[in-house]
Amino acid sequence: MSVYQTLTLDISGRVAVVTFRRADQLNAMNRLMQGEITDAFEALSGDDGVGAIVVTGEGRGFMAGADIKEYAGQTAAEFDAFQAAGTRMYAAVENNRKPVIAAVNGFALGGGMELVLCCDIVIANQFAKLGLPEIKLGLIPGGGGTQRSVQKLGRNRANLLLMTGAIVPASEFIGAGLVSEVVDVERLMPRALELAEMIAAEPAAAIEGLKALTAHAVSGNLADGLAMERDILGGLYRSEIGQRRVKDFAEKSAARAKAAQ
Repeated sequence: MSVYQTLTLDISGRVAVVTFRRADQLNAMNRLMQGEITDAFEALSGDDGVGAIVVTGEGRGFMAGADIKEYAGQTAAEFDAFQAAGTRMYAAVENNRKPVIAAVNGFALGGGMELVLCCDIVIANQFAKLGLPEIKLGLIPGGGGTQRSVQKLGRNRANLLLMTGAIVPASEFIGAGLVSEVVDVERLMPRALELAEMIAAEPAAAIEGLKALTAHAVSGNLADGLAMERDILGGLYRSEIGQRRVKDFAEKSAARAKAAQ
């Protein structure tokens, strides 16, 4: 694994933790950070020793979007290159082979919320706030925010965020299903790690299959998704782990039934 300047990557057991470390800038993303996020997540996707990833931020911010100071100084060509590199970065999170859990510790704005939208499970503390405020700059989100917000929140709720630039408490996204839980500050990382360890303990092929299936269900054809589901399930059933667990369960169930007679 590489040594990074704008984030840290820690692996314990089968769980990796990526922490953004530009706290003095509310972890705003510059070009260096963008490249390091891409590198870290692409490396983790190919690491068979890792079963789940937690991503969080240092200080009061998860990620306050793009670093506007750098943004403002970009030429048109540099701006286009930054956006293209961003597409790869978000794909490295969303299409990662491993489940990605966002532990939202503070502001997740603009590109930060776009990153949250790429994650598989979202946990937040009670002070966390999310939003897509690009309209305040006369711009729109460029990292998939217009598309993923509709997928995960519904069109009308997404329009409210996109067209007003509202910054909203994380608790308001529970009903929409984007945020799974809101916990006290001190419980945020323990809860995220608890979930990551629980997931990482399960068979990797089954977890990877579930991630692929739920992603397909969001935007894919139902018939194709059902066929894909059957294929993955058939492979898991025939696997050594699948056969062992099914037989163990059947034997335990038969023993309980016999004992109850």
